[in-house]
Amino acid sequence: MYFDSIEALLIMDGHGAFVWAAYLVTLVVVATILIAPGRRQKKFLQQLAGELKRSQGDSISSKEER
Repeated sequence: MYFDSIEALLIMDGHGAFVWAAYLVTLVVVATILIAPGRRQKKFLQQLAGELKRSQGDSISSKEER
C-alpha cells in the first residue's frame, strides 16, 4: 500500500486538508446535481395539482351559480 498508516493517508505529507476538502466539495456538488431535479419535479407537480384543483373548483362554482 502507498501509505504506511491511516494517519499518513489523512495527512498526505501536509496536503491532506486540500485533497480531502476537494473530495468533499466534489461530493456535495455531485449530490446536489443528482438531488435537485427530483426536488424541482416534486415542487412542480405539487403546484400543478394545486392549479388543477383550483380550476376544477372554479368550474364547479360557476355551474352552481347558473
